Amino acid sequence: MRKPTLEEVATEAGVSKMTASRALRGVADVSSETRDRVIEAATRMNYVGNRLALSLSSQRTNLVAVVVPSMSNIVFPEILAGISAGLDGSGMQAVFGISDYDMAKERDIIRDMLSWQPCAIIVTGLDQPEETVDLLRHANIPVIQLMDLDGAPIDFNVGLSHGAAGEDMAEALIAAGRWRFGYVGSALEKDLRAGKRKAGFERILRTHGLDFIEQRIDDAFSSIALGKRLTMAMLAAAPDIDCIYYSNDDMASGGLFACMQLGIEVPGQVLIAGFNGLDLVGSLPAPIATSRSPRRAMGEMAAQLVRHAVAGEGDIGEKTIAFKPTITGIER
Repeated sequence: MRKPTLEEVATEAGVSKMTASRALRGVADVSSETRDRVIEAATRMNYVGNRLALSLSSQRTNLVAVVVPSMSNIVFPEILAGISAGLDGSGMQAVFGISDYDMAKERDIIRDMLSWQPCAIIVTGLDQPEETVDLLRHANIPVIQLMDLDGAPIDFNVGLSHGAAGEDMAEALIAAGRWRFGYVGSALEKDLRAGKRKAGFERILRTHGLDFIEQRIDDAFSSIALGKRLTMAMLAAAPDIDCIYYSNDDMASGGLFACMQLGIEVPGQVLIAGFNGLDLVGSLPAPIATSRSPRRAMGEMAAQLVRHAVAGEGDIGEKTIAFKPTITGIER
């Protein structure tokens, strides 16, 4: 005997398929009257599509797995806040793991999380090794890759082009009259998105016949202290630099403190530029340039994609959602 479908239950209850799905999952914003009507119809029709059957597999839970590389600054907590807000009222719950920018650790976390039978998974970036990609491709759940557009996504993709972000910053700094550039970065072999921004920046420098006069890159993870130390060393080696591009705002903030200690005026003598648009930038004793990324909005959009893919909510249209950072702090 053919099993009834969710659409047939919805028709019997006089509601949309989306409303029937939400009622059977116990979503809070469905009225008790509507929920009772849907449940009564499902019971009468012997429909067994409970919360588990409504997912992509009869063994799926309502968990959404999220893997981020770090919680050392506000970037990823803001993304997680956006995901949490975006899932609110859906009946789904985010759980997260931290990879510390270690691809082997990320692979192990993903494998472990997939054993929990989540209904979807959100991971950071597009540069996972093939073994991890295979895990995700064969998970038979929606995969949302977050933060980056420079690559080939497995399924859904939400983010920005870091290569283009580097290009845009270089163009803006050159337009502001800066020509003698330095670069300060950290852990570029692990923070691949920072490496993409640097590569984009260098592409624009080359189109203008320029290059970095001096570079300081350390294997340690980014911090204000590291940014200060590397900037002190750079300016000792190349005191004629008039602009320094940093891998992120933490490093750039350290660069500002180095300039202050050396008596160098910022941005008059040296213009400092970072990435992320952290709130701390507005509280610094001198202005620095930055590319402000819409972190919370990207997290919320990732959650909307999950809701669409798992429960049929909303009309997303595209599987790739592009954001663009906003450059601030440059006076011409």
